[in-house]
Amino acid sequence: MPDFLLPDLGEGLTDAEILTWLVAVGDQVRIDQPVVEVETAKASVEVPIPFAGTVSALFGRPGERIPVGSPLITVEEAGGAKVAGQDASDQPVAESSEYSGNVLIGYGTSSAPARRRGRGSRTAAQPPAAVMPEVAAPAVTTAEVAMPEVATSVISPVVRKLARDRGIDLAAVRPSDPSGVIRRCDIDAFATTEVTATPPAAGPSGVERVPLTGLRKVTADKLSLSRRVIPEATVWVDVDATGLLEARRALNAARPDEPISVLALVARFCVLGLTRFRELNSRIAEDAVEILPDINLGFAAQTPRGLMVPVVAGAQALTTRQLSAALTARTEAARAGSLTPAQLTGGTFTVNNYGVFGVDGSAAIINHPEVAILGIGRIIDRPWVRDGELTVRKVSQLTLAFDHRACDGGVAGGFLRFVADCVENPVTALGEL
Repeated sequence: MPDFLLPDLGEGLTDAEILTWLVAVGDQVRIDQPVVEVETAKASVEVPIPFAGTVSALFGRPGERIPVGSPLITVEEAGGAKVAGQDASDQPVAESSEYSGNVLIGYGTSSAPARRRGRGSRTAAQPPAAVMPEVAAPAVTTAEVAMPEVATSVISPVVRKLARDRGIDLAAVRPSDPSGVIRRCDIDAFATTEVTATPPAAGPSGVERVPLTGLRKVTADKLSLSRRVIPEATVWVDVDATGLLEARRALNAARPDEPISVLALVARFCVLGLTRFRELNSRIAEDAVEILPDINLGFAAQTPRGLMVPVVAGAQALTTRQLSAALTARTEAARAGSLTPAQLTGGTFTVNNYGVFGVDGSAAIINHPEVAILGIGRIIDRPWVRDGELTVRKVSQLTLAFDHRACDGGVAGGFLRFVADCVENPVTALGEL
Protein backbone atom coordinates (compact mmCIF):
# COMPACT_ATOMS: atom_id res chain seq x y z
CA MET A 1 0.00 0.00 0.00
CA PRO A 2 2.17 2.89 -1.20
CA ASP A 3 1.43 6.47 -0.27
CA PHE A 4 1.18 8.97 -3.10
CA LEU A 5 3.02 12.01 -1.74
CA LEU A 6 2.11 15.58 -2.62
CA PRO A 7 4.50 16.27 -5.51
CA ASP A 8 6.67 19.31 -6.04
CA LEU A 9 4.45 21.62 -8.09
CA GLY A 10 7.38 23.76 -9.21
CA GLU A 11 8.67 27.31 -8.72
CA GLY A 12 10.02 26.55 -5.25
CA LEU A 13 6.60 26.09 -3.69
CA THR A 14 6.72 24.16 -0.43
CA ASP A 15 3.07 23.44 0.31
CA ALA A 16 -0.45 23.49 -1.11
CA GLU A 17 -4.00 23.79 0.16
CA ILE A 18 -6.51 21.03 -0.51
CA LEU A 19 -9.53 22.47 -2.29
CA THR A 20 -11.59 19.46 -3.36
CA TRP A 21 -11.12 15.69 -3.30
CA LEU A 22 -12.03 14.23 -6.69
CA VAL A 23 -12.09 10.63 -5.39
CA ALA A 24 -13.27 8.88 -2.22
CA VAL A 25 -12.10 5.91 -0.16
CA GLY A 26 -13.00 2.72 -2.04
CA ASP A 27 -12.88 4.31 -5.50
CA GLN A 28 -10.87 2.73 -8.29
CA VAL A 29 -8.27 5.04 -9.84
CA ARG A 30 -6.27 4.74 -13.03
CA ILE A 31 -2.86 6.09 -14.01
CA ASP A 32 -2.91 9.87 -14.53
CA GLN A 33 -6.44 10.25 -13.14
CA PRO A 34 -6.90 13.56 -11.27
CA VAL A 35 -7.51 12.75 -7.60
CA VAL A 36 -7.45 16.13 -5.86
CA GLU A 37 -7.64 19.83 -6.66
CA VAL A 38 -5.11 21.89 -4.73
CA GLU A 39 -4.26 25.56 -4.58
CA THR A 40 -0.65 26.68 -4.48
CA ALA A 41 0.56 30.21 -3.95
CA LYS A 42 0.24 30.78 -7.68
CA ALA A 43 -2.59 28.72 -9.14
CA SER A 44 -5.15 25.99 -8.57
CA VAL A 45 -4.32 22.68 -10.24
CA GLU A 46 -5.65 19.14 -10.45
CA VAL A 47 -3.06 16.59 -9.34
CA PRO A 48 -3.03 13.22 -11.17
CA ILE A 49 -1.93 9.98 -9.49
CA PRO A 50 0.96 8.05 -11.10
CA PHE A 51 -0.41 4.53 -10.50
CA ALA A 52 -3.68 2.58 -10.48
CA GLY A 53 -5.54 0.77 -7.72
CA THR A 54 -8.14 1.22 -4.99
CA VAL A 55 -8.15 4.27 -2.73
CA SER A 56 -7.74 3.11 0.87
CA ALA A 57 -7.06 6.43 2.63
CA LEU A 58 -7.11 10.18 2.02
CA PHE A 59 -4.90 12.52 4.03
CA GLY A 60 -6.14 16.01 4.80
CA ARG A 61 -9.44 17.82 4.53
CA PRO A 62 -10.55 20.65 2.22
CA GLY A 63 -9.06 23.89 3.49
CA GLU A 64 -6.06 22.15 5.07
CA ARG A 65 -2.56 23.12 3.90
CA ILE A 66 -0.03 20.29 3.64
CA PRO A 67 3.70 20.39 2.84
CA VAL A 68 5.26 18.96 -0.31
CA GLY A 69 6.34 15.37 0.33
CA SER A 70 3.56 14.59 2.81
CA PRO A 71 1.23 11.62 2.18
CA LEU A 72 -1.72 12.64 0.06
CA ILE A 73 -3.50 9.40 -0.79
CA THR A 74 -2.95 5.66 -0.23
CA VAL A 75 -3.74 3.22 -3.03
CA GLU A 76 -3.66 -0.58 -3.18
CA GLU A 77 -4.62 -3.08 -5.82
CA ALA A 78 -7.36 -5.59 -5.18
CA GLY A 79 -5.97 -8.84 -3.75
CA GLY A 80 -2.80 -7.16 -2.53
CA ALA A 81 -1.09 -7.29 -5.92
CA LYS A 82 1.93 -5.06 -6.35
CA VAL A 83 1.45 -1.52 -7.61
CA ALA A 84 3.56 0.09 -10.33
CA GLY A 85 6.94 0.91 -8.89
CA GLN A 86 6.60 -1.53 -5.90
CA ASP A 87 7.29 -5.22 -5.49
CA ALA A 88 6.51 -7.69 -2.73
CA SER A 89 9.57 -6.62 -0.73
CA ASP A 90 8.49 -2.97 -1.05
CA GLN A 91 11.53 -2.16 -3.16
CA PRO A 92 11.32 0.07 -6.26
CA VAL A 93 11.24 -1.76 -9.58
CA ALA A 94 11.29 -0.55 -13.17
CA GLU A 95 8.34 1.66 -13.96
CA SER A 96 5.72 0.66 -16.48
CA SER A 97 5.76 2.52 -19.78
CA GLU A 98 2.28 3.68 -18.79
CA TYR A 99 3.65 5.58 -15.80
CA SER A 100 3.44 9.34 -16.02
CA GLY A 101 6.19 11.39 -14.40
CA ASN A 102 4.25 14.57 -15.08
CA VAL A 103 2.69 16.46 -12.21
CA LEU A 104 0.00 18.74 -13.58
CA ILE A 105 -3.06 17.99 -15.68
CA GLY A 106 -2.72 19.16 -19.28
CA TYR A 107 0.97 18.33 -19.61
CA GLY A 108 0.30 14.92 -21.19
CA THR A 109 1.68 11.49 -20.41
CA SER A 110 5.25 10.66 -21.21
CA SER A 111 5.67 7.58 -23.35
CA ALA A 112 9.13 7.01 -21.90
CA PRO A 113 9.58 5.37 -18.50
CA ALA A 114 10.06 7.96 -15.78
CA ARG A 115 12.35 7.34 -12.83
CA ARG A 116 10.51 7.88 -9.56
CA ARG A 117 12.21 10.13 -7.07
CA GLY A 118 13.44 8.51 -3.89
CA ARG A 119 10.77 10.01 -1.71
CA GLY A 120 8.07 8.64 -3.99
CA SER A 121 8.98 5.01 -3.18
CA ARG A 122 8.28 5.21 0.53
CA THR A 123 5.31 3.47 2.04
CA ALA A 124 2.81 4.32 4.76
CA ALA A 125 4.90 2.35 7.25
CA GLN A 126 7.97 4.47 6.45
CA PRO A 127 6.86 8.11 6.11
CA PRO A 128 9.53 10.64 5.04
CA ALA A 129 10.47 12.16 8.40
CA ALA A 130 12.14 15.20 6.85
CA VAL A 131 8.94 16.50 5.33
CA MET A 132 6.22 15.04 7.55
CA PRO A 133 4.65 17.22 10.23
CA GLU A 134 5.24 16.25 13.85
CA VAL A 135 1.79 14.69 14.06
CA ALA A 136 0.65 13.04 10.84
CA ALA A 137 -2.82 13.99 9.66
CA PRO A 138 -5.18 11.06 10.15
CA ALA A 139 -6.69 9.31 7.18
CA VAL A 140 -10.23 10.48 6.64
CA THR A 141 -13.26 8.66 5.31
CA THR A 142 -15.47 9.58 2.41
CA ALA A 143 -17.96 11.29 4.70
CA GLU A 144 -15.25 13.42 6.30
CA VAL A 145 -13.88 14.82 3.05
CA ALA A 146 -17.22 15.40 1.38
CA MET A 147 -17.89 19.11 0.77
CA PRO A 148 -21.32 20.61 1.47
CA GLU A 149 -23.55 20.23 -1.56
CA VAL A 150 -23.70 23.96 -2.25
CA ALA A 151 -19.90 24.27 -2.18
CA THR A 152 -19.55 21.88 -5.12
CA SER A 153 -21.31 24.52 -7.24
CA VAL A 154 -18.54 27.04 -6.62
CA ILE A 155 -16.45 26.91 -9.78
CA SER A 156 -13.63 29.28 -8.93
CA PRO A 157 -11.20 28.49 -6.09
CA VAL A 158 -10.90 32.26 -5.67
CA VAL A 159 -14.54 32.32 -4.56
CA ARG A 160 -13.90 29.57 -2.02
CA LYS A 161 -10.87 31.39 -0.65
CA LEU A 162 -12.74 34.72 -0.58
CA ALA A 163 -15.50 33.12 1.48
CA ARG A 164 -12.98 31.55 3.88
CA ASP A 165 -11.09 34.84 4.31
CA ARG A 166 -14.33 36.65 5.17
CA GLY A 167 -15.57 33.91 7.46
CA ILE A 168 -18.61 33.23 5.27
CA ASP A 169 -20.37 29.87 5.25
CA LEU A 170 -21.05 29.04 1.60
CA ALA A 171 -24.14 27.11 2.63
CA ALA A 172 -25.70 30.42 3.70
CA VAL A 173 -24.99 32.22 0.41
CA ARG A 174 -27.78 32.38 -2.15
CA PRO A 175 -26.41 32.24 -5.73
CA SER A 176 -27.68 34.86 -8.19
CA ASP A 177 -26.92 32.60 -11.15
CA PRO A 178 -29.88 30.37 -12.12
CA SER A 179 -27.46 27.44 -12.48
CA GLY A 180 -26.69 27.62 -8.76
CA VAL A 181 -23.06 28.67 -9.23
CA ILE A 182 -21.84 30.93 -6.44
CA ARG A 183 -19.77 33.82 -7.75
CA ARG A 184 -17.71 36.64 -6.26
CA CYS A 185 -20.62 39.07 -6.58
CA ASP A 186 -22.69 36.75 -4.39
CA ILE A 187 -19.99 36.75 -1.70
CA ASP A 188 -19.73 40.55 -1.89
CA ALA A 189 -23.49 40.96 -1.67
CA PHE A 190 -23.70 38.59 1.31
CA ALA A 191 -20.87 40.41 3.09
CA THR A 192 -22.68 43.74 2.85
CA THR A 193 -25.79 42.41 4.59
CA GLU A 194 -24.29 40.03 7.14
CA VAL A 195 -21.60 40.68 9.74
CA THR A 196 -19.78 37.37 9.57
CA ALA A 197 -16.12 38.20 9.08
CA THR A 198 -13.70 36.53 11.47
CA PRO A 199 -11.58 39.15 13.30
CA PRO A 200 -7.88 39.06 12.38
CA ALA A 201 -5.38 37.46 14.69
CA ALA A 202 -3.76 39.93 17.07
CA GLY A 203 -0.51 39.87 18.98
CA PRO A 204 -0.15 40.36 22.72
CA SER A 205 -0.27 44.15 22.36
CA GLY A 206 -3.30 44.11 20.07
CA VAL A 207 -1.23 44.65 16.91
CA GLU A 208 -2.80 43.00 13.88
CA ARG A 209 -0.59 40.30 12.36
CA VAL A 210 -0.88 39.32 8.70
CA PRO A 211 1.07 36.08 8.12
CA LEU A 212 3.41 35.94 5.12
CA THR A 213 2.00 32.79 3.57
CA GLY A 214 1.01 31.54 0.13
CA LEU A 215 1.27 34.06 -2.70
CA ARG A 216 2.21 36.86 -0.29
CA LYS A 217 5.27 34.90 0.87
CA VAL A 218 6.32 33.90 -2.66
CA THR A 219 6.11 37.53 -3.75
CA ALA A 220 8.00 38.76 -0.68
CA ASP A 221 10.79 36.21 -1.19
CA LYS A 222 11.18 37.06 -4.89
CA LEU A 223 11.22 40.81 -4.37
CA SER A 224 13.72 40.47 -1.52
CA LEU A 225 15.97 38.36 -3.75
CA SER A 226 15.77 40.99 -6.48
CA ARG A 227 16.84 43.78 -4.14
CA ARG A 228 19.71 41.68 -2.75
CA VAL A 229 21.34 40.56 -5.99
CA ILE A 230 20.49 43.15 -8.68
CA PRO A 231 22.44 46.44 -8.95
CA GLU A 232 19.41 48.38 -10.10
CA ALA A 233 19.29 51.75 -11.82
CA THR A 234 16.24 53.76 -12.92
CA VAL A 235 15.60 56.20 -15.78
CA TRP A 236 12.34 57.96 -16.60
CA VAL A 237 10.80 60.36 -19.07
CA ASP A 238 7.54 62.34 -19.41
CA VAL A 239 5.70 61.65 -22.67
CA ASP A 240 2.91 63.31 -24.61
CA ALA A 241 0.38 60.46 -24.93
CA THR A 242 -2.21 62.46 -26.87
CA GLY A 243 -1.29 60.76 -30.15
CA LEU A 244 -1.39 57.35 -28.46
CA LEU A 245 -4.97 57.86 -27.28
CA GLU A 246 -6.02 59.15 -30.71
CA ALA A 247 -4.48 56.11 -32.39
CA ARG A 248 -6.23 53.79 -29.94
CA ARG A 249 -9.60 55.43 -30.63
CA ALA A 250 -9.08 55.02 -34.39
CA LEU A 251 -8.06 51.37 -34.05
CA ASN A 252 -11.00 50.52 -31.80
CA ALA A 253 -13.46 52.37 -34.04
CA ALA A 254 -12.31 50.21 -36.96
CA ARG A 255 -12.67 46.95 -34.98
CA PRO A 256 -14.92 47.57 -31.96
CA ASP A 257 -15.30 43.81 -31.45
CA GLU A 258 -11.53 43.50 -30.78
CA PRO A 259 -10.60 46.50 -28.65
CA ILE A 260 -6.97 47.35 -27.96
CA SER A 261 -5.93 48.59 -24.53
CA VAL A 262 -3.40 51.32 -23.77
CA LEU A 263 -1.30 48.68 -21.97
CA ALA A 264 -1.27 46.55 -25.13
CA LEU A 265 -0.03 49.45 -27.28
CA VAL A 266 2.79 50.33 -24.87
CA ALA A 267 3.62 46.62 -24.49
CA ARG A 268 3.83 46.30 -28.28
CA PHE A 269 6.23 49.24 -28.41
CA CYS A 270 8.31 47.56 -25.70
CA VAL A 271 8.48 44.38 -27.77
CA LEU A 272 9.67 46.41 -30.76
CA GLY A 273 12.25 48.13 -28.58
CA LEU A 274 13.53 44.83 -27.22
CA THR A 275 14.27 43.62 -30.76
CA ARG A 276 16.60 46.64 -31.06
CA PHE A 277 18.03 46.77 -27.54
CA ARG A 278 18.37 43.04 -26.99
CA GLU A 279 20.45 43.30 -23.80
CA LEU A 280 17.26 44.14 -21.94
CA ASN A 281 15.73 40.81 -22.93
CA SER A 282 18.31 38.73 -21.12
CA ARG A 283 19.37 37.14 -17.86
CA ILE A 284 22.58 37.02 -15.85
CA ALA A 285 24.27 33.62 -15.75
CA GLU A 286 27.40 33.61 -13.58
CA ASP A 287 29.92 35.68 -15.55
CA ALA A 288 27.86 36.17 -18.72
CA VAL A 289 24.80 38.00 -20.03
CA GLU A 290 22.57 35.51 -21.85
CA ILE A 291 20.50 37.32 -24.51
CA LEU A 292 17.28 35.37 -25.04
CA PRO A 293 15.79 34.64 -28.48
CA ASP A 294 12.10 34.93 -27.52
CA ILE A 295 10.34 37.80 -25.79
CA ASN A 296 8.09 36.37 -23.09
CA LEU A 297 6.24 39.43 -21.89
CA GLY A 298 5.15 39.52 -18.26
CA PHE A 299 2.78 42.12 -16.86
CA ALA A 300 1.78 42.98 -13.32
CA ALA A 301 -1.83 42.11 -12.47
CA GLN A 302 -3.56 42.89 -9.19
CA THR A 303 -5.85 40.03 -8.15
CA PRO A 304 -7.92 39.09 -5.08
CA ARG A 305 -5.01 36.83 -4.07
CA GLY A 306 -2.39 39.55 -4.47
CA LEU A 307 0.08 40.68 -7.11
CA MET A 308 0.70 38.21 -9.93
CA VAL A 309 2.77 38.42 -13.11
CA PRO A 310 1.15 36.44 -15.95
CA VAL A 311 3.33 35.82 -19.00
CA VAL A 312 2.54 36.01 -22.73
CA ALA A 313 5.12 33.77 -24.37
CA GLY A 314 6.52 34.61 -27.81
CA ALA A 315 5.11 38.15 -27.78
CA GLN A 316 7.35 39.14 -30.70
CA ALA A 317 5.28 36.93 -33.01
CA LEU A 318 1.92 38.50 -32.09
CA THR A 319 0.10 41.37 -33.76
CA THR A 320 -1.06 44.26 -31.59
CA ARG A 321 -4.62 42.92 -31.48
CA GLN A 322 -3.41 39.42 -30.63
CA LEU A 323 -1.22 40.78 -27.87
CA SER A 324 -4.10 42.84 -26.46
CA ALA A 325 -6.39 39.79 -26.49
CA ALA A 326 -3.73 37.70 -24.76
CA LEU A 327 -3.22 40.34 -22.05
CA THR A 328 -6.97 40.52 -21.43
CA ALA A 329 -7.34 36.74 -21.27
CA ARG A 330 -4.40 36.38 -18.87
CA THR A 331 -5.78 39.13 -16.63
CA GLU A 332 -9.20 37.47 -16.41
CA ALA A 333 -7.60 34.08 -15.70
CA ALA A 334 -5.38 35.59 -12.99
CA ARG A 335 -8.34 37.15 -11.22
CA ALA A 336 -10.30 33.90 -11.49
CA GLY A 337 -7.37 31.87 -10.13
CA SER A 338 -7.24 29.65 -13.23
CA LEU A 339 -3.76 30.44 -14.57
CA THR A 340 -1.53 27.41 -15.08
CA PRO A 341 2.05 27.38 -13.73
CA ALA A 342 3.29 27.63 -17.33
CA GLN A 343 1.43 30.94 -17.71
CA LEU A 344 3.14 32.36 -14.63
CA THR A 345 6.76 31.46 -15.40
CA GLY A 346 9.40 32.08 -18.03
CA GLY A 347 9.03 35.85 -18.38
CA THR A 348 11.93 37.79 -19.93
CA PHE A 349 10.66 41.39 -19.55
CA THR A 350 7.82 42.94 -17.52
CA VAL A 351 5.52 45.93 -17.97
CA ASN A 352 3.67 47.44 -15.02
CA ASN A 353 0.73 49.80 -15.54
CA TYR A 354 0.59 51.34 -12.06
CA GLY A 355 -1.19 54.35 -13.55
CA VAL A 356 -4.48 52.51 -12.92
CA PHE A 357 -3.89 53.27 -9.23
CA GLY A 358 -3.81 57.00 -9.93
CA VAL A 359 -0.05 57.48 -9.47
CA ASP A 360 2.44 59.18 -11.76
CA GLY A 361 5.57 57.10 -11.25
CA SER A 362 7.28 54.34 -9.32
CA ALA A 363 10.76 52.85 -8.94
CA ALA A 364 9.53 49.34 -9.69
CA ILE A 365 11.41 46.26 -8.48
CA ILE A 366 12.77 44.07 -11.26
CA ASN A 367 11.12 40.66 -11.53
CA HIS A 368 14.15 38.43 -10.94
CA PRO A 369 15.74 36.76 -12.95
CA GLU A 370 14.73 39.33 -15.58
CA VAL A 371 16.91 42.40 -16.04
CA ALA A 372 14.38 45.18 -16.65
CA ILE A 373 10.83 46.37 -15.99
CA LEU A 374 8.96 49.28 -17.57
CA GLY A 375 6.35 51.21 -15.59
CA ILE A 376 3.49 53.31 -16.98
CA GLY A 377 2.07 56.19 -14.96
CA ARG A 378 -1.41 57.70 -15.18
CA ILE A 379 -2.35 59.75 -18.25
CA ILE A 380 -3.61 63.20 -17.23
CA ASP A 381 -4.01 66.70 -18.65
CA ARG A 382 -0.85 68.76 -18.17
CA PRO A 383 0.62 71.94 -19.63
CA TRP A 384 2.98 71.03 -22.49
CA VAL A 385 5.09 73.04 -24.91
CA ARG A 386 4.26 72.05 -28.49
CA ASP A 387 5.70 73.85 -31.50
CA GLY A 388 6.89 76.65 -29.24
CA GLU A 389 3.49 77.24 -27.70
CA LEU A 390 2.08 76.26 -24.34
CA THR A 391 -0.92 73.96 -24.59
CA VAL A 392 -2.69 71.21 -22.65
CA ARG A 393 -1.88 67.62 -23.64
CA LYS A 394 -2.42 64.09 -22.30
CA VAL A 395 0.84 63.39 -20.47
CA SER A 396 2.21 60.27 -18.80
CA GLN A 397 5.51 59.16 -17.28
CA LEU A 398 7.44 56.07 -18.36
CA THR A 399 9.97 54.57 -15.94
CA LEU A 400 12.55 51.90 -16.70
CA ALA A 401 14.37 50.03 -13.92
CA PHE A 402 17.24 47.93 -15.25
CA ASP A 403 20.03 45.66 -14.06
CA HIS A 404 23.26 47.58 -14.58
CA ARG A 405 25.13 44.32 -15.07
CA ALA A 406 23.16 43.61 -18.25
CA CYS A 407 23.68 46.99 -19.90
CA ASP A 408 24.77 50.55 -19.34
CA GLY A 409 22.77 53.78 -19.35
CA GLY A 410 23.17 54.20 -23.10
CA VAL A 411 21.23 51.04 -23.86
CA ALA A 412 18.61 51.69 -21.17
CA GLY A 413 18.16 55.31 -22.23
CA GLY A 414 18.02 54.36 -25.90
CA PHE A 415 15.30 51.78 -25.24
CA LEU A 416 13.22 54.14 -23.12
CA ARG A 417 13.53 56.94 -25.68
CA PHE A 418 12.45 54.57 -28.46
CA VAL A 419 9.32 53.54 -26.54
CA ALA A 420 8.59 57.18 -25.67
CA ASP A 421 8.89 58.22 -29.34
CA CYS A 422 6.44 55.48 -30.30
CA VAL A 423 3.99 56.70 -27.65
CA GLU A 424 4.26 60.32 -28.80
CA ASN A 425 4.04 59.44 -32.50
CA PRO A 426 2.59 55.93 -32.96
CA VAL A 427 2.95 56.20 -36.75
CA THR A 428 6.72 55.88 -36.33
CA ALA A 429 6.20 52.36 -35.01
CA LEU A 430 4.72 51.28 -38.37
CA GLY A 431 8.21 51.07 -39.84
CA GLU A 432 9.13 48.42 -37.28
CA LEU A 433 6.02 46.21 -37.65
